[in-house]
Amino acid sequence: MDGSDKEVGAADPQTSSVAAQKTINLALQGGGMHGAFSWGVLDRLLQEERLAFDGITASSAGAVNAVVLADGLAAGGRDGARRALRSFWQELSARSSRSIFRPSLIDRMNKKHGLDHSPGFLLMEALTYFASPYQVNPFNFNPLRNLLEEFVDFDRVRRQRNVKLFICATDVRTAKVKVFSGEQISAVHVLASTCLPLLMHAVEIDGEYYWDGGYAGNPAIFPLVYECEARDILLIQITPAERAEIPTTSMAIMNRIQEISFNTALIREMRAVSFINRRIDEGKMQGKLMRVHVVEAEDLISKLSASSRLNGDWSFLTFLHESGRERADDWLKANFDRIGVESTVDLEEKYF
Repeated sequence: MDGSDKEVGAADPQTSSVAAQKTINLALQGGGMHGAFSWGVLDRLLQEERLAFDGITASSAGAVNAVVLADGLAAGGRDGARRALRSFWQELSARSSRSIFRPSLIDRMNKKHGLDHSPGFLLMEALTYFASPYQVNPFNFNPLRNLLEEFVDFDRVRRQRNVKLFICATDVRTAKVKVFSGEQISAVHVLASTCLPLLMHAVEIDGEYYWDGGYAGNPAIFPLVYECEARDILLIQITPAERAEIPTTSMAIMNRIQEISFNTALIREMRAVSFINRRIDEGKMQGKLMRVHVVEAEDLISKLSASSRLNGDWSFLTFLHESGRERADDWLKANFDRIGVESTVDLEEKYF
């Protein structure tokens, strides 16, 4: 039983359960429709009244989940956030079913959940080899803009104080990560964070141009270190860092290039966190230890087709959602008591 429809109210600050609350930060990776896994993780975490949230740093699909969650929390507490996330993903799936990125019957039968037999996807894939989005999509049509503006009250997101939000994008000209936060955040900042350069125009903000945040920070960790009080970071990792097989097809090679680039900045930041923690432990540096935790889908995502990140079929999204819920539940059962005490992932083993 998934418990996804169970109503859980916002915790009463006067209750003893909240007195035992533990506060964490969230780090949400991007990955297109694979972000439905993160939706499942968030859905389960929101049911855990023993948990409170300080900051959320996010890129790409993670940024979408982050703003929908923040808006839902502001409008209706934990229940409101869970309802908002489900409604958003349902509508995203419904609109995807009317787009050119529709899975064919053969795709629906394939356990890799790709779009490898979708006429629309195959056409767009071919076009990207010799035409840019400025040629294929000269009017810069982006269906995500309308969806965000319909489902998210960005005025409320900017006013809310339930969680600190940090949305990451990549500066096209400088290659640096740009972090938008707090009262800056609007739909255009989320569009910048989700901008796939082979499908969309770079997003202009105040004279600068941005691509998907995953290239420079998937997501950036430093805002949680510098701007948040909580010392625990829970990373929801959906971009595979490791693959056993060597890609040999053009599409597989391009997919692996993107996975590597999407993990490089994160690995470097995690190595820095590990180094600083070790120096603090050795008494060679003053500061607060950062405790890191991971709920990951690497093994799950690595079995899927690369094109599955564009598959919005509801059965696929609910599969990812349920997988995320299950893994979050397993992680909570195994590690809740260690939050606030120690990391539950060996940073040196995982990132060195």
